[in-house]
Amino acid sequence: MATESSTSTTTSPLKTRFSVKNGVRKHMLEEEITKCKQNGQSVLEYYGRLTKLWEEVQSLKTSVSCTCSAAAFMEKEREDARVHSREIASPSKESGEKMRSKKAAKKEAAKLCRKQEQETLNRKTASLSLEDESYYSENYGDVTFTELNSTAAGKWREATEGKKMTEVRDLVEEMVGTEVLIRGRLETYRHKSSKLGFMMLRQNGFKVQCVATQSEETKVSVNMIKFLKQLSSESFVDVIGVVVLPKEPVKASTQKVEIQVRKAYCLNNGFPQLPLLVENAARSEADLKAGKAGADQYTRLNNRVIDLRTPANQAIFRIEGHVFFAFIEFLISKRFVPIFTPKLIAGSSEGGSAVFKLDYFGQPACLAQSPQLHKQMAICGDFGRVFVVGSVFRAEDSFTHRHPMKHGHLCEFVGLDVEMEIQMHYSEIMDLVDELFVFIFTKLNERGNEELEAVREQYPFEPLKFLPKTLRLTFAEGIQMLKDAGVEVDPLGDLNTETERKLGQLVLEKYNTEFYMLHRFPAAVRPFYTMPCGDDPRYSNSFDVFLRGEEIISGAQRIHILEFLEERAGECGIDLKTLETYIDAFRYGAPPHGGFGVGLERVVMLFCALNNIRKTSLFPRDPQRLAP
Repeated sequence: MATESSTSTTTSPLKTRFSVKNGVRKHMLEEEITKCKQNGQSVLEYYGRLTKLWEEVQSLKTSVSCTCSAAAFMEKEREDARVHSREIASPSKESGEKMRSKKAAKKEAAKLCRKQEQETLNRKTASLSLEDESYYSENYGDVTFTELNSTAAGKWREATEGKKMTEVRDLVEEMVGTEVLIRGRLETYRHKSSKLGFMMLRQNGFKVQCVATQSEETKVSVNMIKFLKQLSSESFVDVIGVVVLPKEPVKASTQKVEIQVRKAYCLNNGFPQLPLLVENAARSEADLKAGKAGADQYTRLNNRVIDLRTPANQAIFRIEGHVFFAFIEFLISKRFVPIFTPKLIAGSSEGGSAVFKLDYFGQPACLAQSPQLHKQMAICGDFGRVFVVGSVFRAEDSFTHRHPMKHGHLCEFVGLDVEMEIQMHYSEIMDLVDELFVFIFTKLNERGNEELEAVREQYPFEPLKFLPKTLRLTFAEGIQMLKDAGVEVDPLGDLNTETERKLGQLVLEKYNTEFYMLHRFPAAVRPFYTMPCGDDPRYSNSFDVFLRGEEIISGAQRIHILEFLEERAGECGIDLKTLETYIDAFRYGAPPHGGFGVGLERVVMLFCALNNIRKTSLFPRDPQRLAP
């Protein structure tokens, strides 16, 4: 009895639990041992019961995880049982020998515990195992493929089930103390210690810092921090955590709050070695001058998928969306009809050699330089007012005066085109341009303020200056302003890049606007279908619109009289056979009409004062680039 009492006093509480897969209920080893004792079993029976239980644990080793303290406890109990058995068999041994035997057993158990601890640590460190043996292993890990492509249960699905995803941009101070679920790319990770790590999570250009601190309160383990440390940049991560206000603002973050991490799951791990770092692609001119690592445009365009992730690029293409939406919104309010014109045509749409020629099932064809001809045919079809948004193709293999080397030019861009019936005079088209672009610029400043600020962070620029009523000058008036400034130009020729910029500078100084119109261009520099001026055939009923000193819009009244149209096409060397269906449209009666076209990328480039058109083309196509 004394022996059993002694054994009972040396038994320590079990501080671990079993985690059994396949539906096996979690239970405590101590409960099994206590049950054994309560049945009044002898020491030998007790020893047999422990041995049987140990064998059961061994048989479940693929589905049962226990901490080493449990293993040590069981080993100690077994050793105590052996000692008690020896005491019963040899009651005449000295008590000192008994004590030495007990000490040896305890020492052996402690040695075994240390060995198992080291083996467990080595196993976790080597594989950074996601099947952590800690109590909080369910709080982190890689999301399994089965969880992603089905509704199969798993720790990620269980943790996120029923939770609403919060966008990073929506994380604000009013949410402090709230638990949120967010998703983003891991931009950077700073490992401060084995118990503390900082993640910068980025989503659509917005960034928030997530802090992982090992503690019982946060339910974050040391192994969870190890897991976060081994994730690659640009990995997709889901984080569940509490919104808090940092003691000091986080400079790299776009949000004023940060997240105290509770759970983190990796949906897709990025490649360890990236060809381009987002932080390098996002460097401003000031950063580069300060000696920080950057990336040239060639590298960025070759790795465009990564380059597009920068806050500035995210903003640029959202700004394009704002321009596109405002363009459509305004025109539909004026009862314009959206149409979709073909890009494969039998002849060139504007004449000249800058066309992409191809074989169309044995027939010569080309890609449309503009939707011009089909817009006019739609007007002849009594649509009255139409607009087109679509790709335009220009096979220009060299830099021209309209596409200077500084900005570059595109062989494919998005055209915003308008065509309308004229009631009295072609100035009606200019009235529409005036209202339309004042509307676009105003809405862009109202709706896209966040995006404009994001662009300014990397590419600083001054807000565009424009008037509520757009300034209009005749071509002759513009030429006179240049002459007064000492610039010699041909009064019946076109403006080149230098004269356009000089005139823009003069207009800004005199009228305080960077957006204006120049109309009554010389007929010799306009397309064949442009209507000449009735009072002076050397000029035409046409106009250009300038933004920050560069042309963005070209428009005019069209020739709607068949005989005159055929005559002008012949003068420009255009084969009428290739335009037969277009010419035929005017045989059946056509109203006076006109329109204009503008490149979407060019509008955004100049509005944001960017230095290259490729910055505003999602996947640019220029004479040297056909991929990605």
